[in-house]
Amino acid sequence: MKKEFAVIGLGRFGGSIVEELNELDANVLAIDRDPERVKDFQDIATESVIADTTEESVLKDLGLRNFDHVIVAIGDNIQSSILTTLLLKDIGVKSVTVKAQSTYHARVLDKIGADYVVHPERDMGRRIAHKMMSSSVLDYIELSNEYSVVEYLAGKKLAGRSILELNIRAVYGISIIAIKRGKDILISPDPNLEIERDDILIAIGEDSDLTAFEKKMMD
Repeated sequence: MKKEFAVIGLGRFGGSIVEELNELDANVLAIDRDPERVKDFQDIATESVIADTTEESVLKDLGLRNFDHVIVAIGDNIQSSILTTLLLKDIGVKSVTVKAQSTYHARVLDKIGADYVVHPERDMGRRIAHKMMSSSVLDYIELSNEYSVVEYLAGKKLAGRSILELNIRAVYGISIIAIKRGKDILISPDPNLEIERDDILIAIGEDSDLTAFEKKMMD
């Protein structure tokens, strides 16, 4: 049975989620106040409707309580985002993800019961900054305010040395959870495995520790 998703707010962020869920063959209800935006997604979403989600009766009429996951992607009105989130939790929606506009917005969303809060602009800014600082950083994924996963391209400082020899865990406090080597992915790699140039190391740890490793070991 397909999972049921609803996306409220069809700007760039919400729209991209609708498109991706459609590609993944999920059932998606696309919702926005703007008739033109709703029209744009008529052929993409399973169903698209014009609605004001700050009205509890509207949320109930749409049957959102029965959806597996509701994404609040309202980007231009923080008050509407907060009120919509509060009403969704009040009517019993099991899982609500909300786009935050700022740190203060995120704090309010946490307090009113949002299950997941995302910061797309901030997170993208951090990813771009890390990539610009080092050509060895291929990707940067924030897990929380303190922890991240980073993909590093192994250069000459790492090539020919093992994880054990580098003593990465003890020296830097980070863990290499996988190594991509060509088409192969080595999960929980053997500490004695010799790193080859152009291996992709997938590391997890505190941001400060990852930054220290990046400064010291990346070419």
